[in-house]
Amino acid sequence: MANACNQRKNIQGHPCFGGNHHKNGRMHLAVAPTCNIKCGYCSRRHDCANESRPGVTSRLLTPQDAIAKVREVMASEITGPIIKVIGIAGPGDPLANEETFETFRLVGEEFPHLIKCMSTNGLLLPEKIDLLQELDLHSLTVTINALDPEVGAKIYSHILYHGRRYAGEEAARILISNQLEGLRKAAGYGMTIKVNTVLIPGVNDDQVPLIGLKVKELGAFVMNVMPLIPQADFADVVPPAPERLEEVRRANEKIIGQFKHCRQCRADAVGLIGQDVKFAEAGCAI
Repeated sequence: MANACNQRKNIQGHPCFGGNHHKNGRMHLAVAPTCNIKCGYCSRRHDCANESRPGVTSRLLTPQDAIAKVREVMASEITGPIIKVIGIAGPGDPLANEETFETFRLVGEEFPHLIKCMSTNGLLLPEKIDLLQELDLHSLTVTINALDPEVGAKIYSHILYHGRRYAGEEAARILISNQLEGLRKAAGYGMTIKVNTVLIPGVNDDQVPLIGLKVKELGAFVMNVMPLIPQADFADVVPPAPERLEEVRRANEKIIGQFKHCRQCRADAVGLIGQDVKFAEAGCAI
């Protein structure tokens, strides 16, 4: 019951966890450049002002830059009233960057009323979850694309874990195990958990309901099935048609709640989902 109460408290105002996404906005801080896994669908570039997709940002921020931008955005008449969430979602993996933890510490000291949110691939989640709890992380998103290491090996070419490089099914097995263990520990702390799954036609279609069942069992609150953005190793794969995506979501909704208004945001997004404020309008040049 305690965890359920924590979840209800944590999602108040969060546009990705049940809050009103037409009124409540978020600010992503691009303080995490390093990534520890190689996803076949990921292309991280740092100067793509006209693109709206994960892994891109106009510039990287230090924790000191980040808190200065939060001050500017919160002081703005345009963005200040709507920003409820401070999130770190890249452009690499937040847990692989010490800047993530320093940034959350600074935000917590100066803006304790803002919800702290993070997106991760989950590789380091079991060993970092206690620190995230200390920093009062409210909401967590973990991207899980497969439960079967054989399928995972088709999605991830390698991982970098504790100074070693792993590839193939061994890499996928380590990643999947850590994702699930980290998710379980996060749920034990009462964090509100969303699971992202990238739907890659012909690769992980059959994994989606299995992921839904497993993460629901471990304590996830909602699941976000996202369409593949064809790029990198999957540049030639045709993404799922909107009708197919909706079909998968409807089927998965019988297992776990579905988040359907995702816009696959940039690592430096500011404003309402789908209505990001131009940085000049927000009073800052991120």
